[in-house]
Amino acid sequence: MSTNQGSVMFMNMDKLYSFLENKTVNYLTHKKALKAYEKSKKKTILTEIWSWLDALIFAVVVVIILNQFLFQLFLIPSPSMVSTLNIGDRVIVSKVSYGIEAYPTGPKLFSDSRRVQRDDIITFYNPEYDSKGPFFDILSQIIYYSTLSLVNIDRNEDGSIAERLYVKRAVGFGGDNVKFKDGNVLIKPAGYNNYITEESYREANELSNGPHRSVDSTLYDGMHAWGRLYALQENSINVVPQHLKNSYESVKDQYMFDRYEFENNRTLMNTLINPTDMNARSEHGHYRAGIYVPENYVLPLGDNRDNSSDGRYFGPVKESTINGKVVGRFWPLGSVGIVK
Repeated sequence: MSTNQGSVMFMNMDKLYSFLENKTVNYLTHKKALKAYEKSKKKTILTEIWSWLDALIFAVVVVIILNQFLFQLFLIPSPSMVSTLNIGDRVIVSKVSYGIEAYPTGPKLFSDSRRVQRDDIITFYNPEYDSKGPFFDILSQIIYYSTLSLVNIDRNEDGSIAERLYVKRAVGFGGDNVKFKDGNVLIKPAGYNNYITEESYREANELSNGPHRSVDSTLYDGMHAWGRLYALQENSINVVPQHLKNSYESVKDQYMFDRYEFENNRTLMNTLINPTDMNARSEHGHYRAGIYVPENYVLPLGDNRDNSSDGRYFGPVKESTINGKVVGRFWPLGSVGIVK
């Protein structure tokens, strides 16, 4: 091999080496850059996901704070306030009207001068609510608040919504005596000597005409008979007065159930069956005497008087358990406005 040929060969090998070196460097550089890009891309996706979660958590916290301290959106679940508020209506509840709860069911702040007024439509903690435990109670409230009342996982065994909060009208106040006769309300306000009908009291004080009756008053003789017949059956008495049978038979196929009046007559018959039964006399005494409302208490009643579980059955409620006032309805759109 000549010197010239050797030089040419080395030059070609040097070029080949340089070519391979450049290709290797380019490949490694590209691979490194690709890894860096992929890493950067993964980091960006995680950051994006976190930013969405962060925003969602912040929004949920804000909604919960607003619901707890300022106002709450509430879904009407039952017919107790028809037609003032119908099933499915969505309302705005002011949480500052009677003081601000430090936490659910907790003490109120700034409540000294903020008292419930007669005829207010109020929300309060249901005295008969069956708690499913603190964890579930908190979780259900968080979900309810954060979904703006759209999702309520707190259900009864039959699938209906469990009413942790009740919505009723504030009717009786401290010092009042309230009686119920055939579904009608009689009030003896503090300082009065006699009972007056709720209708006349409302008219004289220019209060709402929302409360109403749906059961025909002519059906109450049959209602009285039903309660008394039930008591006879409870006591295994088979000799039944014919007039009770006739009164019940005349109305048994019609809607006429008034639980309060039914229990009133059932307990009355128990006292007549055995006048020495002090338990029976005490039980009936509750219906005969009516309900006295102590100071700092309110007697809440539903506007749909013949289909409402209210203060007639669980009694007056402490003002401290009243956590809001219904101030407006925002759904359905055709009924948007102030609620009175």
